[in-house]
This record gives sequence, C-alpha cells and structure tokens, in this order.
Amino acid sequence: MKKLSVVIPCYNEEKTLADVIKKVTAASTAGLDMEIVIVDDCSSDNSLNIANKLATTNDRIQVFSHDINRGKGAALRTAFAAATGDLIIVQDADLEYDPNDYEKLLKPILAGDADVVYGSRFLDKSATEAHYLIHGLANRFLTGLSNLLTGLKLTDMETCYKLIPKHLLDQVTITENRFGIEPEITAKLSHLTPKPRFLEVPVSYDNRSYEEGKKIGWKDGISAIRCIFKFNLIR
Repeated sequence: MKKLSVVIPCYNEEKTLADVIKKVTAASTAGLDMEIVIVDDCSSDNSLNIANKLATTNDRIQVFSHDINRGKGAALRTAFAAATGDLIIVQDADLEYDPNDYEKLLKPILAGDADVVYGSRFLDKSATEAHYLIHGLANRFLTGLSNLLTGLKLTDMETCYKLIPKHLLDQVTITENRFGIEPEITAKLSHLTPKPRFLEVPVSYDNRSYEEGKKIGWKDGISAIRCIFKFNLIR
C-alpha cells in the first residue's frame, strides 16, 4: 500500500470546498502518498472554478466535471475510475466529516486486521448528539435492514467514510446515481468471494442543516430500502 486516493463528489459546495481541501491535504495518511480526485456534478455555483483553481496550485489534485447533474453515485463512478491509489476513501465536499480521522481509518488495513473500514458516527456515543433524531433513527433502521441481508454487523452503513482497496472496488459495478450507492456498494462488497473483512472505527461528525446545504431527503431513504433488497437478493 503506497497511495491513498481521496475522492470528493461535489455539488454546489462553494462555501466549504476550499476548507475541505485544506483539511484533506493537511491530514495524516500513515505514511501513504495522497492524491485528490474532485468530481463536480454540474454545480450551479462557483464550485468548479474553485476546484480548478485549487488544482493549479497543487499537482496532487485532479478535477473532473459532469455536463448535467447526475447524483453522488454517478460522481463517485467517475472518481473511482480516475483514482490510481491502492486505497480509496470517499470525502464529502462539506464539513460534516473530519479528515483528521483518516489515520484512524487506515491503521486496521495497513496492520492487516481488516480489508474494508467504515467510519461510524454511532460508535462514539457523544457523536450521536450531532444527529437530527429522525436522521439517526433512519440510519439505524437502514443499517439494520442491510445487516440482515449482508450478514455484516455494521452500525453505520450510510456513512460517507468508506475506505476500500481499489482491487476490491474494481470487482464491483456501481449502477446507482444518487445516494443509493451507499447500500449498493456495501451489498456488493459483502457478497464478494472471499468475503472481505469489514471493520468500523468511530469518527467525528458535525451534522449540517438543510439551510446549510444538506441534500439527502426522505425520498433517498425510500430508495435506500429498494437498493438494500435489490442488491442483496438479485445478484
């Protein structure tokens, strides 16, 4: 393991993108080299210009863009295809997740104790206070339903922080365009042969409101249920 790819799907995040990149580039990666892959999903604000400007001053940053808005899953497909690291981690372009947790996520894989590591917002009891009640309950329900069909024992299937070796990602085909990518990728990884060893570590989380730009909604929750059944039962 020599390189970590940080993949960042971005849609209308002009207020936070530069700060996120600053934190990502400053984060410890347990000795791994880092590349950053930003995919702008046809933002209507200044996000793409900001991303391109950041790339001109940092040769570790690559920027890709979509001509139409297609969703987080579609942006991640583009990012995964472009990533060249041995390990890939998803980083949202807002400030809900803290890149200072990267080293904590990396250590179990680098030590040979896990194949896939998820950052759980629920393992640290104090972190649950950052959730809106309805979102916390929805996440727990979706995670429990996913666990029933994958055989995993996760506490936070919907987490952004999924650290996955590229050779495992290359074995699955992502089809969901929106937030359904979370249950889809969990299901497809869990059904690989041999089954990867999943591990969770606690991560910090600063939940933002819809007024601040949060995008996931109740329709995405319904879609997640569909994806859990679809990608676990139809293979």
